[in-house]
Formats: sequence, C-alpha cells, structure tokens
Amino acid sequence: MNEQPNLSYVHELSGGDHDFEKNFLRIVKRELPLDAERFRENIAAENFKEAAANVHKLKHKISILGLEDSHRLAQEYELQLREGVNKLENSFLEILDAMMNYLEKIQT
Repeated sequence: MNEQPNLSYVHELSGGDHDFEKNFLRIVKRELPLDAERFRENIAAENFKEAAANVHKLKHKISILGLEDSHRLAQEYELQLREGVNKLENSFLEILDAMMNYLEKIQT
C-alpha cells in the first residue's frame, strides 16, 4: 500500500472545529475494529455476500481517512465478492491494518 491514511477529509469536514474532529474520530476508532472483525468472520466463513456488505460499509471509513486508491480497490473488491470471487483479500486486509495502526497513533 503506497498511500497513507490522513485526516485531510476530517479537517475539511470539521471546518476547524476540533471538538467535532475528536468526537468524529472517536466514533471511527470505535467502529472500525468491529466492522473489520465482522468482515474477517464473513470471509473466514466464505460468506462472500455478507463480506461484500462489510466492505461496502468499510469503504466510507476508507474515504474518511483519505485513501482514494484504497477506496477504488475496495469498490472492485466489493463487486468481486458479490460475484463470489475473493482475489483481493490480502490487499484489503493491508488497508484495514494500515487504518487501524494509524488510528491507534492519533490522540482523541
């Protein structure tokens, strides 16, 4: 993964309201591990339709963290999963790991 998570979108969305940013990031930090775990469970069970729904939900968080290329990969992966194809799992897991590592490092 070449691109790095960032808070550009969050800063733009907040209009400089630091309390909003903190609260917003707390929500993302709380939800991301849960959403990622649901995805992992569905992939392990080869429940690709549900995994596609998980990817769809995770795409929003990918966008929030400014990962444009990763968002495109997630879109492709979602479509593949809907067709029962699981070729991009490792790449998607890299994205999730990068996001979680990034969020662990930022203070809220």
